[in-house]
Amino acid sequence: MKLFVAGLSYKTAPVAVRERLAVSPRLLTCHGCRLKVGARLEEVVLLSTCNRVEVYGTGPWPAGNALRIFQQLGGDADLAPHLYVKEGDEAVRHLFAVAGGLDSMVVGETEITGQVKSAYEAARAAGLTGRVTNRLFQTALQVAKEIRSHTQIGRGAVSVGSVAVELAEKIFDGDLANKTVMILGAGKMGEACVRHLSARGARSVLVANRSYERAEKLAAEFGGRALRFEECFDAMAAADIVVSSTGSPHLILRRGDVARVLPERRGRPLVLIDIAVPRDIDPDVEHLENVYLYNIDHLEAVVRENLRLREQELGKCGEIIARRAGEFMEKLAVAERHRSHGAVEAPVGGLRHAPVAAPTGAVCPA
Repeated sequence: MKLFVAGLSYKTAPVAVRERLAVSPRLLTCHGCRLKVGARLEEVVLLSTCNRVEVYGTGPWPAGNALRIFQQLGGDADLAPHLYVKEGDEAVRHLFAVAGGLDSMVVGETEITGQVKSAYEAARAAGLTGRVTNRLFQTALQVAKEIRSHTQIGRGAVSVGSVAVELAEKIFDGDLANKTVMILGAGKMGEACVRHLSARGARSVLVANRSYERAEKLAAEFGGRALRFEECFDAMAAADIVVSSTGSPHLILRRGDVARVLPERRGRPLVLIDIAVPRDIDPDVEHLENVYLYNIDHLEAVVRENLRLREQELGKCGEIIARRAGEFMEKLAVAERHRSHGAVEAPVGGLRHAPVAAPTGAVCPA
């Protein structure tokens, strides 16, 4: 029986293929049971996210069994070119990289660690894991924590929306609570910025759009207030952050428009985020006192720099993964030798105690 991972990801398969195999969190257990029985696996953990579907486990001849494993999830022969199989040390390193966010589309993102943990806990609760996978996943979560603690792989925002939040927080001393955001237009990137700002505590959202019906729909989504487009200039006196994404071929916010509302603001900072191409906001407004203007080039430059800094940390992360994978495999070998001689099993992965082996013949709760 070999430790392995078989799967496909955004690196090997387009979304049209990945979505055919995607498994919702509530069905992970049922599909895991099907895999364990149908593919004759001893242990199994099924991980399904928007960017990957992977099966971790122990079983006979995984390299020749990968397609059969994924046929249990509803796949067909067309999947073969998209699948990869890694065994032993290579499988261990892969999981450690996945859990640490190093194999993600956005390097260093943290959401995947929670997804790995949830997938493992669901499999363990259903009795699908055992001696090897319990230790493997517990160690992977420890490695993810070590990567976060000893490197800066997760430092810096790497999307335009999250960078906008970072810049706004710097101007408002890290506190967006009780701040009012106004969005001009209904572009997707503008919406994304407002979502990020709202999630970080912005108090209220004002939405102005050429189509008032569209403004009402978007405002309802954020629990905000819709404005007719011509009302946005007066409403700007109350706004702290203005995100513009109209798609207009001409400037819609000129220096004079902004200068007129400044006396009513009594010196309060005004952050203008221009996501539009062509630009919506007159570049000259940045010369006004207490007005801060960021356009798409400013935001993307910060994204690129943050990505560059993250990539510099990859070497440190790789060293952690190589060391911890070597330790894991060495202790796994020791445990196997002890088992073969009927001795008490040695701990693997630095755990305080060996997890209890999962019962065989797990029953699908559905």
